[in-house]
Amino acid sequence: MPFIEAGNSRLYHEVHGEGPPVVLMHGVGGNHAGWFNQVPAFARRHRTVVIDQRGFGLSTDAEGLGRSAMADDLALVLDHLGIERAAIVAQSMSGGAAVNFACRHPGRVSALVMADTAQGIALSPDLAAIQAEAMKAGEALTPIERVFGPSFLAAEPSLAFLYRQISGFNRYNARSITGAFPLNAPEALAATGIPILFLAGAEERRFPVPLLRGVQAQVAGSRFVLIERAGHSVYFERPDAFNEVVLGFLAEAA
Repeated sequence: MPFIEAGNSRLYHEVHGEGPPVVLMHGVGGNHAGWFNQVPAFARRHRTVVIDQRGFGLSTDAEGLGRSAMADDLALVLDHLGIERAAIVAQSMSGGAAVNFACRHPGRVSALVMADTAQGIALSPDLAAIQAEAMKAGEALTPIERVFGPSFLAAEPSLAFLYRQISGFNRYNARSITGAFPLNAPEALAATGIPILFLAGAEERRFPVPLLRGVQAQVAGSRFVLIERAGHSVYFERPDAFNEVVLGFLAEAA
């Protein structure tokens, strides 16, 4: 099985296809299996790496480090695979790992996609207020309503069920995950010179669109793309649109 030893923990990963490397990193409700709509498309052009963050999917977290170790885990996976430089596509939670890795190792990141996330980025007071309001409003939502927009939930109940089944393989969830991501100033992220894309669903409720637009505006040189009829999980809700936008961005950044 494709495991990497990380202290007393084991990190699961898969590699598909050939070409410029790209790493797909899931959110707190996902794992490597959640990228089933992306892997076939990405692997036609890229050496596509999917990983289970520690405590998710088939990866373990014996030390209980959680988020605190995820940037180091990414370096470990890349080193194990002999990949010096890769594009990173980070969904939600994994944005924190991606931002920290990018700020620490800018030469190892060819492009960065922040999908439905501002994790790992220090928020200005006005944006922090938007985030706090969204978190409070989210208390009235079910877990699945935080993940998906109303359009997807109405149209695709069977896929929403599949998502819950995939999530069920995780040891951690949003309440139990340990550790924390260091916060980086948006100016520090911009200073890396890495091509950066922020992507969001128009029905996003976890990181509201005004928040993500505000963060993107503070990361000089970055781009923003809004996908209609999607919430917090564009990759799952609108995979064709997600793949087209992200693959196009990676091609331009190459």
